[in-house]
Amino acid sequence: MKKTSFCGQPRREFLWETGFGFTGTALAGMLAADGFFQQSAVAAELEAANSPLAVKKSHFPAKAKSVIFLFMYGGVSQVDTFDPKPELTKHNGQPIPNLDQDPLFKVRNPGKLLASSRKFTPCGQSGLPISDLYPELSGQADNLCVIRSMYADSFAHGGGLLQMNTGSLRLGYPCVGSWATYGLGTQNQNLPGFVVMLDPRGGPIGGAPNWGSGYMPATYQGTQFRTAGSPIIDLQPPTGTTRERQREQLDLLASLNGKHRDGRPGESELQARIDSYELAFRMQQYAPEAVDLAQESAATQKLYGIDQPPTSHFGKQCLMARRLVQRGVRFIQIYSGGGHSDQNWDAHGNVNSNHELHAKETDRPIAALIQDLKSHGLLDETLIVWTGEFGRTPTAQNGVGRDHSPRGFTSWMAGGGTKGGQAIGATDDFGFKSVENVVHVHDLHATILHLMGLDHELLTYFHGGRDLRLTDVSGRIVKEVLR
Repeated sequence: MKKTSFCGQPRREFLWETGFGFTGTALAGMLAADGFFQQSAVAAELEAANSPLAVKKSHFPAKAKSVIFLFMYGGVSQVDTFDPKPELTKHNGQPIPNLDQDPLFKVRNPGKLLASSRKFTPCGQSGLPISDLYPELSGQADNLCVIRSMYADSFAHGGGLLQMNTGSLRLGYPCVGSWATYGLGTQNQNLPGFVVMLDPRGGPIGGAPNWGSGYMPATYQGTQFRTAGSPIIDLQPPTGTTRERQREQLDLLASLNGKHRDGRPGESELQARIDSYELAFRMQQYAPEAVDLAQESAATQKLYGIDQPPTSHFGKQCLMARRLVQRGVRFIQIYSGGGHSDQNWDAHGNVNSNHELHAKETDRPIAALIQDLKSHGLLDETLIVWTGEFGRTPTAQNGVGRDHSPRGFTSWMAGGGTKGGQAIGATDDFGFKSVENVVHVHDLHATILHLMGLDHELLTYFHGGRDLRLTDVSGRIVKEVLR
């Protein structure tokens, strides 16, 4: 039987296209009535089920919706900030008693004890002791849950940074912020779920892997924000490029990439790249407003100290963090200290001059952040974490400096379901080693996830033939932290 054709088309193809054309005409009419074609330059709508950053249910009710992670890069001396040691003063200049019985002593002689010259004062109704390095933060003592018994596994900055950020001493693992956005998504699809702000003096050793997504899709990695100019490098399109033109380009890219992706099921990187294009397009419109500190009152700007050095930069970052939390960003990490030597908290030369410099830069902004979150009703649902990659020895280096010490150091939390006004755990009489209610980095991570409503043993990602997790095969919830 001869096939009938219309204008060179087979009859069946002609009827099929005609039928669908009538349907398309009706659909076009309804879309036009809804104003769809007047919105051609807006971002493509996200399908909730397909967006990797769509809000997901937590394992159980969460205390904290967002996290602000304050990273004191270089390692803060615990005995000069939150862990007073009278015995250290008493034995100043002497070797640590019985240290030769410690196997570590054979490979790393820590030198003689160096008493702290800082003055500790009981603060708040709780009487939590805080040193004079933090005169502003001491006013928030009743909100601080201080963990004095932290320990980590590396003496080196590179490994210490990776472990505190990713739970692993090796490269290639997702950081805490990546796990949080992978497990929970984010409430604002026009901004990144995970934002990182670096010190103007430079980033930490190791760079981007500290806020990278490791073996997870790139969607979950941290996005760097700046406090001056465009919040994100290369955020704005080339001069003369309209949003309509951008929308057309993105639609074409999405179509081509989608065809390429469909032939490679199971590979997530391309979908992550497609999603990143769409997110970047939306951020062009929404990110500048989110970080526009001029919208804040003069009193608020002064509270954070953004009007003058040395608090201006870190103050801007902390205020930006509060604004991002208000807009549903899940995880914000801010670094104090960059580069090397006294540009960060790495006080090998002189612990007093080093810590005075960096404490003056951060004390007022951190206190303001706690106070401001509280005044906006956000502190109870925002977890603040303060830590370095490790602490410092109670012994002298170069006469008045202190060396790295992962065996015992201090971190603290505030808000987000934590019980403030307390100190948990203890180091020995000299602040050398954690000895009571010892808290490993994995335990800290497990507790952070728990406060966010996530079970650290259930939050896994299949990679390399096994279900991997942030806390590897260990980790416990530090229940004393919980309110």
